[in-house]
Amino acid sequence: MKKLLTPLFACVFAMASLGLLSLGGARAAEPEVKIGFVNGQRVINESPQAARAKKKLEKEFEKRDQDLQRLGKQLQSMQEGLEKNAVTMSEADRRNKEREFNDLNREFQRRQREFREDLNLRQNEEMSAIYERVNKVIKQVAESEKYDLILQEAVVVSNRIDLTDKVIKALQEAKDTHSK
Repeated sequence: MKKLLTPLFACVFAMASLGLLSLGGARAAEPEVKIGFVNGQRVINESPQAARAKKKLEKEFEKRDQDLQRLGKQLQSMQEGLEKNAVTMSEADRRNKEREFNDLNREFQRRQREFREDLNLRQNEEMSAIYERVNKVIKQVAESEKYDLILQEAVVVSNRIDLTDKVIKALQEAKDTHSK
């Protein structure tokens, strides 16, 4: 019971400190705390900056992806040829073909791993820049509308305090001014 009450008292104390809980009479003289909420995942999914970054990365990695697909098809046809002709090949030819296949397979796996690592690195770079821009816009909205607290994660959110649409609109307007 004591373990349950300690977090409860901490929560009540925090709410009272923020002025969210009235522990007595009227508190008309104290200013009201203005709280807002932004759904960060929705902002990222709907921002034009994220869409632009995705297209940029697709274009940047398109050639390497096509090369990997070609190499994969080459490997597949080599394997099919080995399986089909293994019984008619001499032992030395079969070993040479298997060695070629294994070498090409190792090369394919190495290139595939490098591709994934490079792609992840570039995605992280692009997303970092987007998150930085999103946070700037959230701060601008908070300052211009005089919010005391902006939350980005919550269990339940009222539409009354949801600023997600405003942030997305500001990002779209920022995109329009950057493209001119």
